[in-house]
Amino acid sequence: MFAVLSQMAVLLLCGIGWRILRPFGSDADTIRQAITTLVFVLLLPALVLQVLWQAPLGRDSLWIAIIAASGVLLGVILAKLLFTLWRVPKAIAGTLILAAGWPNATYLGLPVLEQTLGSWARSVAIQYDLFACTPLLLTLGILIARAHGEEERGEGAIMALLRVPPLWAALLGVALNLAGVEPIPWVDGVLDQLATAVIPLMLIAVGMGLRWDTLRLPQLTLILPVALIQLLITPLMAMQLAATAGLDPELQLAITLEAAMPVMVLGVVLCDRYRLDAGLYAAAVTVTTLLALLTLPLWLSLAATA
Repeated sequence: MFAVLSQMAVLLLCGIGWRILRPFGSDADTIRQAITTLVFVLLLPALVLQVLWQAPLGRDSLWIAIIAASGVLLGVILAKLLFTLWRVPKAIAGTLILAAGWPNATYLGLPVLEQTLGSWARSVAIQYDLFACTPLLLTLGILIARAHGEEERGEGAIMALLRVPPLWAALLGVALNLAGVEPIPWVDGVLDQLATAVIPLMLIAVGMGLRWDTLRLPQLTLILPVALIQLLITPLMAMQLAATAGLDPELQLAITLEAAMPVMVLGVVLCDRYRLDAGLYAAAVTVTTLLALLTLPLWLSLAATA
């Protein structure tokens, strides 16, 4: 896994270097927004459709969704209890609960699983995210942000879900899969061309999103419990649930790695919208992403030998 993570780290460093060097005067946040929009609206839906159209769906898919949802709920509950006892201000508590609950299942999980375990693992990352994490983010996550932030008039949770192109692609892919429609070679070729760009662009965009200016010592004391939940406690629970369910060892490994991903980047959108502490959330993304480079090989070793 060291070779895989080191290769991915180079792409992350490309994004970090762009933020620092600002080539031709370009702004990293503007470029990152353009990249993530392109990936979110076009490239990722193509990958999702291609993968779920051909992936084996059944009992394993149900368990992937159950374990993913359980991981989110565990993180939310633990963070809520901890930061309530800690008497953390409401807006900061909401930020940290979001950070502890949702992993970066697609933008980092997808490349890690594909590069480490093979192309078959792409469907695990996609199902983990789109069958549980994203729907929960746009329902439970919005409720948490509203409860801890400042209420804003805007679209509800259902409308937010309807505006997720990868989710529509997932529904279409599952429908075609269950209907027994064979992939059309020409269409599959187009989808493959679009999907090829997803992983490098995702990693560069994640690197561009890492915010060193948000790191402060007082914040680190708040972020470390989030890192403990996200990088250690949640994957331990996922590994145990996957084993209890009697899933295939390779699938157990993939699920454990997904659960061990750092903080989801997309959560910063909710922090901005509901006036939570977006800087603190960005710091949590940065810290947990860097720590994940150390903890992911640990989980790979533990899950592989379990």
